[in-house]
Amino acid sequence: MTSSPSPPRALAVADLEAHLAPYAARSEAARRAIVEPDCPWRAAYQRDRDRILHCRPFRRLAHKTQVFIATVGDHHRTRLTHTLEVSQIARTLARCFHLNEDLTEAVALGHDLGHTPFGHAGERTLDELLPGGFKHQRHSLRIVEKLANGQGLNLTEATRDGIVKHSKGLGPIFVEGSAAPQTLEGQLVRVADLIAYLAHDLDDAVRADLVDLRLMPRDLVEIFGVRAGTRIQAMVVDLFVNSRDEGQYLKLAFSPDMEAAMERLRQYLREKVYSHPLLNEELRKGEETIRLIFERLMEDDDLTGHLEMAQADSRAQAVADFIAGMTDRYAFQFGQALRER
Repeated sequence: MTSSPSPPRALAVADLEAHLAPYAARSEAARRAIVEPDCPWRAAYQRDRDRILHCRPFRRLAHKTQVFIATVGDHHRTRLTHTLEVSQIARTLARCFHLNEDLTEAVALGHDLGHTPFGHAGERTLDELLPGGFKHQRHSLRIVEKLANGQGLNLTEATRDGIVKHSKGLGPIFVEGSAAPQTLEGQLVRVADLIAYLAHDLDDAVRADLVDLRLMPRDLVEIFGVRAGTRIQAMVVDLFVNSRDEGQYLKLAFSPDMEAAMERLRQYLREKVYSHPLLNEELRKGEETIRLIFERLMEDDDLTGHLEMAQADSRAQAVADFIAGMTDRYAFQFGQALRER
């Protein structure tokens, strides 16, 4: 009589992370606000990644604007496809630098959970309306700490830190001190986010006939090429070549020429794409919709059933939570229903 085969042994976390550089984050150092027993199958940052991937706010990113309204075209990036591209770029870099790929992926997948419908236009509108202001990176942290699953996801400190510190706005690529992510993995996601949107926002603008590559500055075309893939490769290779291993630390850096070119491309996108009248006309409808919903929910007690007050310290915060969680499509539908009341 033959015995049934034994199941394969799960690799220990130490085995999985044996190849990491000295400055990489390790799961044995991971800390959660609520202590949990270790999982025999997955390292701490794997569990963070999985919790983000399976939560409802992540799925809603499929129907939220990146730059172009999500209902306008089938092939424009959405907030979800942007997130997946950031994750791919960041994970590639993490592997090249022997950093923790699971932590890198967790931060990348969670970095934009807090985005409103209608992209940065929606964020600016909600920032004006909510007392104390609204920033998507702070709301991403609020989602993973309080709102997702009704109680938050209890992610590790390193993942939460990377999520809340990923955003650059119009600021520099690399920062130091308290503004910088505490892990190199978090810093990689901050850079990968920029690489991704410089590549694909221009790609989407060309597809939408807002930009003609033949009219772009020739030196930018020569540096970055004419496709999103060549732009990503140029930036990724430059970062890998110019970053310095200092023994117990990795100094991330682009060459001076590449960093200057990236800043010029950021400026080009601001002038030629993000401020384009055709794009702003579509986004203006979204801004008006958010303003209508916020004002009506603040003044109409018959609508309070839509609000989750248990996790909010004010009605305005509950309204902002509700609006920020909307997809573009749902926001338009809800706004139209309010107009017809």
